Amino acid sequence: MTASEPIGILGGTFDPVHFGHLRLAEEAADGLGLSRVLLIPAALPNLRARPGTEAQHRLTMVRLAVQGNPRLAVDDRELKREGMSYTVDTLVELRSELGATSPFFLILGADAFLRLPAWSRWLELFELTHIAVATRPGYDLDGALGTSGELKGQWEARRVPEPVACAGLPSGRIVRLPIPLLQISATDLRARMSRAKSVRYLLPPAVVDYIAAQRLYVTE
Repeated sequence: MTASEPIGILGGTFDPVHFGHLRLAEEAADGLGLSRVLLIPAALPNLRARPGTEAQHRLTMVRLAVQGNPRLAVDDRELKREGMSYTVDTLVELRSELGATSPFFLILGADAFLRLPAWSRWLELFELTHIAVATRPGYDLDGALGTSGELKGQWEARRVPEPVACAGLPSGRIVRLPIPLLQISATDLRARMSRAKSVRYLLPPAVVDYIAAQRLYVTE
């Protein structure tokens, strides 16, 4: 990965990582013309509950999930950093390492995008990255944004119709990323596994085997 190649950033607790995460990363790589997508497990997310699974297990599962796919890579910097995991800090670090001209795309689901004003130093994100908002067929993002508010203003000022409009720019734009409907929930997966229900074909086989070997998500 060189400083000029466009990269995607996909964060999450990945508790556990599943095919929904991986398919989103693949769609982003294709739809945005990315050379690489970095999957970045969070240590202590600011706006959701603390992960119930130890960081090392979550990191191992993500590494198992992406093995053999040269477009997907795992970045463990947030697990090494003390305290809360703030995306803006991660982007600042990546900018320092890869330079000011590398195009970045922060990949967010629509729900996460709508909560953006609650993020730490959220307006700084636009100085560091483009934002790709993953939306499913029929989802009305304009309607969900409402008619006013600072996020609505940013959306109207920064949105572009196609990723090609971001060419040559390292940051500052918002683009939709249409994705197929693939509803897999980590919460549902954890509930299924706690009841000893099968999760095969919802997770990569290597992750399913690791979970079984480590007896993760088992309710004693």
